[in-house]
Amino acid sequence: MSLLKLSNISAFYNHSQALFDVHLSVEEGEVLALMGRNGMGKSTTIKVICGLLSNRGGVLQFGEDNIVGMPAHKIARKGVGLVPEGRRCFADLTVFENLIAAARSGEWDFEAVTKLFPRLAERKDQAAGTLSGGEQQMLAIGRALMTNPKLLLLDEATEGLAPVVRQEIWSAIAKLKSETAMAIIVVDKSLKELSLVADKAVILEKGVSVWSGDYGSLTSDITDKYLGI
Repeated sequence: MSLLKLSNISAFYNHSQALFDVHLSVEEGEVLALMGRNGMGKSTTIKVICGLLSNRGGVLQFGEDNIVGMPAHKIARKGVGLVPEGRRCFADLTVFENLIAAARSGEWDFEAVTKLFPRLAERKDQAAGTLSGGEQQMLAIGRALMTNPKLLLLDEATEGLAPVVRQEIWSAIAKLKSETAMAIIVVDKSLKELSLVADKAVILEKGVSVWSGDYGSLTSDITDKYLGI
């Protein structure tokens, strides 16, 4: 059984339909790249998975649970951790306070997170709003990890970051893949970096899943057609 399964998902913002037929699945320990041009439904799909936007049709299953209509906080407690686009750290709280804000007991605690991102230990008592963009992204990932999720959702986790920081984030994702059984869905445009971590890919076009398969099966014809690369 898939850890997460979406099929025939549709979703709306008020009266405007954003998703028409999205389907994907991810197994425990897998990394799935969710791809597509801007505005094609990637972040909307993430919101549906997290319960931040209700789907109006289709199957949305996490483990053995049907999570359609379930409140976001209950989905999070079932083991879904979100690193949202734009980071959204609590600016006035310290690094440590951000990390423990939604922490749950498990393997991922302050020590484990700061081993993955040593800079967070150095900034422990610093207000999150004073961190660099890269440090805030590490904090957002660390905060999600401290909920001890079964599934980690990374929505544009490297966008707008300096190359050296981007590499740190990709290295952390690779380490999570190799050393844990966590499933990960990554929304990103970096084909080269995704090729080093992703097992599978799903491409969205105007709110529809138009291609899915092993990441290694992505050809230049497919990326040219759907990603404009």
